[in-house]
Amino acid sequence: MNYQFILKSLPILSVCCLSNLALAEIQILKASTIITMDEKNPRAEAIAFDTDTKKITAIGALKDVRASAPNATVKDLGSTVLMPGFIDPHNHPILSGLSTQEPAFWVAPYVGYKTWADVQAKILKEDAKGAPGVPLVFNGVDRLLQKAPLPTRDVLDKLTPSGRPIILLDNSGHAVYFNSATIKLLGWQGKKPPADPVGGSYGRYKDGTSNGTANESAALFAVVGPILPKAIPHVLLSGAKWYALMASNGITSTSEHTYNTGQYKGYLALASTPNSPMRMHVYHMAIEADAADKVTWPDPSMVRKNGIKLWADGSPWLGTVATSFGYLDNPQTRNAGIVLGPLGEKGMNYTRSQLDDMLDKFAPMGYQMAFHCNGDVGFDVVLDAYERALAKYNLLGTDHRWRVEHLGAARGDQFKRAESLGVTVSLAPFQYIYWGDLLDGTMFKPEYGAQWQRMNDAFKSNVHTSFHNDGSVSPPNTLRNIQRMVTRTTDAGNVHGANQAVTLDQALKASTINGAYQLKREKEIGSLEVGKYADLVELSADITAVKPGEILEKVKVNGTWLGGKKIDTAQFIQEVTAIDPSEHQGLAADSLKTMHSH
Repeated sequence: MNYQFILKSLPILSVCCLSNLALAEIQILKASTIITMDEKNPRAEAIAFDTDTKKITAIGALKDVRASAPNATVKDLGSTVLMPGFIDPHNHPILSGLSTQEPAFWVAPYVGYKTWADVQAKILKEDAKGAPGVPLVFNGVDRLLQKAPLPTRDVLDKLTPSGRPIILLDNSGHAVYFNSATIKLLGWQGKKPPADPVGGSYGRYKDGTSNGTANESAALFAVVGPILPKAIPHVLLSGAKWYALMASNGITSTSEHTYNTGQYKGYLALASTPNSPMRMHVYHMAIEADAADKVTWPDPSMVRKNGIKLWADGSPWLGTVATSFGYLDNPQTRNAGIVLGPLGEKGMNYTRSQLDDMLDKFAPMGYQMAFHCNGDVGFDVVLDAYERALAKYNLLGTDHRWRVEHLGAARGDQFKRAESLGVTVSLAPFQYIYWGDLLDGTMFKPEYGAQWQRMNDAFKSNVHTSFHNDGSVSPPNTLRNIQRMVTRTTDAGNVHGANQAVTLDQALKASTINGAYQLKREKEIGSLEVGKYADLVELSADITAVKPGEILEKVKVNGTWLGGKKIDTAQFIQEVTAIDPSEHQGLAADSLKTMHSH
């Protein structure tokens, strides 16, 4: 559907037939135009909603909407353009908040720290400013993009003359770097780390002492776990700040894609505040002993359990992906410590039989599956495992909506196969936006790197493609995703694989109704229709009326509405600040368990 049409022809009014409509408190909003994402009724001038049910009662021309509720007040938003609230169907809000929002410091290249020199300057500055002895948390170092050396304890000791403990998290979420003061706080005798835990490892010098590095979740958790409570006193508030950041980018629905039971109270508290800006959908980590348990919240419209999260392979930025092709050999890939590969199935986190066992456990329970996967070999293995389980449990041809996430190296034929199995995909624009210039010609040969994130190929198959940001791996910026995927430009303005560009209509669907479909909520959110929740984003201009390359310059997010309530993010932050931090003391530790997910 093409949204670039003349706006003089407004659609026929849609009116909700409620027997008690006259008794309901109806509010009407008029905008310069409303982009509904409803193919039957694509444009409107006004929208009415019931402030009690929080759902849309009418949408269309102003005169008809007013006629549906003659006593309702009309709020004229002037030049504002309304759309359905954006949907980011794959995120990690609490973890993202505690690792990027103050008192933590976000030092990723895409938030202003372009080089290793920038990161060093930030660490020195905050070390000098901080309260004596209080640990500091930095997150987002990217050894490829920032050309950083391995940040060992010798490197970090020079950046912390105060002698305070610090941790520096790798942007991938798979490694942490720390100084001698942190080793002392951890109580490692003779500076020697404990034995490597299962699924993790500690870096060591030749004398057996810690070099200030830890890899993968088990070792990472042992280092970061004791530091965070001392550095982040109000973890729930940090999560709220990430919610507010998402709302400031127009997002009204998202997910926790690495849920564990320890996060239950945190997401309940965030959902229960009067100005909560976000609908949450959790995917329970398959590695948790209670992953199969049924979980409910008091208000399932605000937070609910959707399914199970599983992992196929690792991170392209660390060289741990299951691909059929290897990395190029050059100073940048060598400096990042990447194994050139290709790893093939050796890049898988689990054997095929282990994947089958997990699907055998969860599939009969009716859960939606969601697989982290980046490599083309990994995608083949996942689709093989999915096909076996779907056939075994008579789910082929049913509305199961099993998902696969990221898929940077996917092939076009794999999307077609996914469609034939009823599998839907959520792609990761940020991988191309921020790493595209490295992917093409530095990390991989152009035939692979330029085609990374095959958006157009995905849309050619009916796999309900969505876009996600995967916080904290990237900022939750939906408008940036839209502009960059339509123009197929990196953040530096370069084009790689122009054949993978998508249309504006496709990008808007990927950010609204397709995300709703993947969250199994397209009957409630994702488009503006009678009977759906009044979840809205206010834009400063009509996104379809500006040149795609000028979206970020000319279209701004002015605010969001959730269920017909205008969200006040400042008030939301105040509400969460007032919550006793001691009620959520374990939230940091429980959220840390998810750090291997990226």
